[in-house]
Order: sequence, then C-alpha cells, then structure tokens
Amino acid sequence: MSTDVGNGASPEGTEVRKLDRVVIRFAGDSGDGMQLTGDRFTSEAAAFGNDLATLPNFPAEIRAPQGTLPGVSSFQLHFADYDILTPGDRPDVLVAMNPAALKANIADLPKGGTLIVNTDEFTKRNLTKVGYDEDPLENDSLAAFNVHKVAMATLTKGALEATGLSKKDAERAKNMFALGLLSWMYHRPTEGTERFLREKFARQPDIAEANVLAFRAGWNYGETTESFAVTYQVAPAKLATGTYRQITGNTALAYGIVAAGQQSGLPVVLGTYPITPASDVLHELAKHKNFGITTLQAEDEIAGIGAALGASFGGALGVTSTSGPGVALKSETIGLAVMTELPLIVLAIQRGGPSTGLPTKTEQADLLQAMFGRNGESPVAIIAPMSPADCFDAALEAARIALTYRTPVILLSDGAIANGSEPWLIPDVDALPDLSVEFASEPNAPDGSGEFWPYLRDPETLARPWAVPGTPGLQHRIGGLEKADGTGNISYDPDNHDKMVRLRQAKIDGITVPDVVVDDPSGKARVLVVGWGSSFGPIGAACRRVRRLGMTVAHAHLRHLNPFPDNLGEVLASYDRVVVPEMNLGQLALLLRAKYLVDAVSYTKVAGLPFKAEELQNVLIDFVQGVAQ
Repeated sequence: MSTDVGNGASPEGTEVRKLDRVVIRFAGDSGDGMQLTGDRFTSEAAAFGNDLATLPNFPAEIRAPQGTLPGVSSFQLHFADYDILTPGDRPDVLVAMNPAALKANIADLPKGGTLIVNTDEFTKRNLTKVGYDEDPLENDSLAAFNVHKVAMATLTKGALEATGLSKKDAERAKNMFALGLLSWMYHRPTEGTERFLREKFARQPDIAEANVLAFRAGWNYGETTESFAVTYQVAPAKLATGTYRQITGNTALAYGIVAAGQQSGLPVVLGTYPITPASDVLHELAKHKNFGITTLQAEDEIAGIGAALGASFGGALGVTSTSGPGVALKSETIGLAVMTELPLIVLAIQRGGPSTGLPTKTEQADLLQAMFGRNGESPVAIIAPMSPADCFDAALEAARIALTYRTPVILLSDGAIANGSEPWLIPDVDALPDLSVEFASEPNAPDGSGEFWPYLRDPETLARPWAVPGTPGLQHRIGGLEKADGTGNISYDPDNHDKMVRLRQAKIDGITVPDVVVDDPSGKARVLVVGWGSSFGPIGAACRRVRRLGMTVAHAHLRHLNPFPDNLGEVLASYDRVVVPEMNLGQLALLLRAKYLVDAVSYTKVAGLPFKAEELQNVLIDFVQGVAQ
C-alpha cells in the first residue's frame, strides 16, 4: 500500500490521509468504458501536477463476449508526488464493474487493499459465467480486503431518471459514476472532466448531460455515504520546470515525426496500413496536414511501405508504421531501401506473436526480426524508445540517422509504450536538432564526363548523394539489382558485390551514436542490468528497491541497438555479472554474447504483460548476493 505522509480531517469530518503514491485499476467488461474512465482520471492527475504512468489492458476482440474473463478490459494508473518509472505492480484500489473483472484482477490486489464493486452485476447468471459457485460478496473470500459494495448501475439510473433516457442508455453512464466516486476519494478536480464530456458528446447534448450528471452523482455519493470514512490526497510532483502534457507513446511518435519534417524542411509521407497497436500513429498524423504531413492508408502493408519508399525517392521523408506481422510483409521493400540507400523510417510497434498472436498485448520479441529479417546482407539502423515520452526524441533520432546516412531505420516501440502515458515536458522548439538536408544539385562524376553518379559516397558517413528525380543533369537509375560502386550501373561482378555489401555494412557500423550511460550511484556495483525498450521502467524501479535494501546494482539502458554504442563492450567487461531482462526468450542477450563474448544471463518473460518491479527486484537480489559470495 502507498506510504502515508500525513493525516488530517476535512471540514465535514471525513479523515483525509496524505499519500505519496497510489495505484488504481479500473476493470470491467470491454463495453464498460474502462479505458475512457482511466484516461479521464489520468488527465486530471496530469493537470493536477502528479507524475504518472499508465497501463491500459484490453481484449483483442472489438466486442469480446460480455461478462467473460476474456472480455475483461482494465486501465491501471500510478500517480505520485515524486518521479515514478512504472504503472505500478499491484493496485492499491481495484474498481470491479462485474464478477469477471473481479475474478481476473483480485489476485493482484494486496491484502488490505481497497476493493470497490458494482453489486448490480453480481447476478447468478454472471457469477456462473465466470465459474463462481457462490457470490464472493456474500461469503468471507474477500475478508482480506477493504470492500465497498456500491450499486453503481442502480444509482446511476436513479440520478438520470429525470433526463428521460432509457434505462439501458442511462446505465451506460455508470463508468462516469465510478469516475466521480474515485475523483472524490482522491480530491481530483472536476471541471476538466465535465468540460471534456460536453465537448466529446457535443452533437448529443442529452448524452453529454447524462454523463455529467452521472459523474456528479458518483462524487456526491462519496460525499454523503458513510461507507467511505477516509479520503486521500497525493500532492503534485516536483518535476523540472516547464510546460507538461499527458502523452501516449504513439502520440509522441507522431509528434516526433511532425517535428522531424519541420526540422528537415522536408514533406513527410506516411504510407501505412492499420494494425494494432500502431494505428494511432496514423490517426494522429492525419490531423497535421498543415505541417506538410501526407498520410496514405494503403490497401495492404506492402503497398504502404512502397508508397513511403517512393516518397523518399522523390525527396520526401518516407515513414511507415506497423507491428510484427506487418514488418514481415514489409521486409522485401526494406531490403529495397537498403539497396537503393534511401532514408526510410519504419515505426514497428511490437506485440505478442508469432503470426497474429496477441494483438493487444505487449512483447519485445521482434529485435532479431529487425536485425536479420531480410534476405541477403541487409543491415539497417535500429533504435528503441524507453518510455511514452521518450518516443518523441526517438523519432527525431530515427530521422537524423535515416537522413544523414541514407538508410532505413527501424524504431522498435511496443504495446506498453504505445498505449501507456506519462507527463511529457514540451521541448523548446529552438533546441530541436537541425535535420536539414542538402540534395545533389550538380553532376559529380570524377571522370569529368558531366554525369551524375548516384553511388559516390561521403567520406565521413559513407552516405550516397540524394538527388530529386527530375533535377536537370542528374538523370540516374536505382533499383533492387546490385549496383556498381560509384556509377550505380547494374553489376554482377563478384568483386564489386563484395565491396558494396561491405560498404553498406560499414555505413551502418559507422553511425555516430551516444555512449551508453551507466546508472551506478555507488560506483561499486558488481552486477549490471542491461535493458532496452519498455523494460526501462521496471528495471529502474527494481534497481531503486535493491539499493534501498543496502545493496549495489548498476543499470544500463540501450536506445541504439544497431549499431551498439562504442563504449558498450568496455562497460559490459567492467562488471562481474551482466543480467538482461527481456520480454522475449533472450534476443538482446544473444546479440551481446555473440558480439562481446560476455556471459550475459537472460531473465525472460513472454506473458503479454510488462515486467513487475517486484519480480525483477527478487531476481536482482539473487544475483547481487550470488556475486558477493
């Protein structure tokens, strides 16, 4: 349970308990509006100034079977008065809208935790549907928890009786009743939510007013009932000075792409095909045509990336977005981009696999696919953001590499980052990197022929010149067949092929990336934890816990996965034990062992859910104690 940092009393006599952090999980049927409820509570926490992190979790089906375990949708929010790294391991408060939500989530609620239950859904039929032989609200199975039984549907319908809405329509607003109750419990502001509801349902004013009334009814219920004797306060966090907004990983990626277009001076073309969990990138970028963004929803994945690569050939910044199955379909065109040496950004939002797998669940199992999933020697740059807010900077970095080195860049996000949210410090536009590009403008043939050679190379970056088709005097041809060094003519010469393969590899190996930074406060740690992607938060939180126990542990997190930072080998060799937690079966560990001959030890998880800080803490304690013996 969260730590008490002070107590008091409200004017009405209700005890007010001050906490430094709270984890709340809303859970219900996939049609109960849990994602909207959680998102609204998150928005108010962000507006209040808390640091926060979220974990939405929902079924893959558009409309999963109602009242069943596979149909449970949940939204977990962790908010605090200090900087936090994860959405929390276990909820302090669980709001269960039906028996399925209770059964699917009760194992995560610690003893003494608060359980708020919508009793209206605990009918014999619904209980039987999820395997309850008897009503858990009527026996002692929940005795370990602080249980609040609330007839949310009944109370909501009563509050909306005067509106004239049907009972069915009125009952749909029960999620706003729950939101109102929780907002009262945690002293959240209400004006923003009421304004949001009126704007969201502006074309249906009766529905808007019904949701506002339900929200107020939940607040008033908390204020007047004697069931809740305690309310809670979590003060704003002390964050760096600046302007913040709540942001999801996919939205941050989209904003990063917009910024890349502005900083490069290039039009941006997103050629894509909708796929979970990447579709929100398309949805967001489609809103920003005024920034020179063109979005094309193609008929399939192959056409989408083809359009993006064609746009790059034409002098634009080509971008495509997808997830694992889509990366497989796009692999041939990524190989074409390697051969033609054109800039291309592939936003790959990983999900559970293989095949269709777990579309709405998270995983980190596409690293080897990104690294090697094409025919021939076809190296590409690979980077991975570590959090939702970091997606903005990662997108800019992908653009820098793609434009500077004329190469495809695969950006590996994942479902936890894409759908999760956290505060984002809006950057100073003047401080963003200059990504401007110089296109070829004159013939460059070294033999004085007056021709344009598309495969001459910059001596520092090994990038070839980028010529916009139609530029007078720069007629050239590129394609998928092997090119002669310099001239770009089709070549089947064995020595030339060997040279070009090595040049393409050397270009990727030579990409300038920052050194990896090690978090080792004591400077005496013997165990190093290496992570990438969304494992940053759980690893960082676990390391904090281990250090609070008086032990030492170091943490290094990799954004650049190809090429690796220059100092990585030296860092790995300076620790007695290297532990690599991953949501796969050990893909980064495999690469580290192969390249640096280090005895990296994997700790893996492929459950479709992120690591918990608690489980990693226990693993790290074992390793720290092991090297100390």
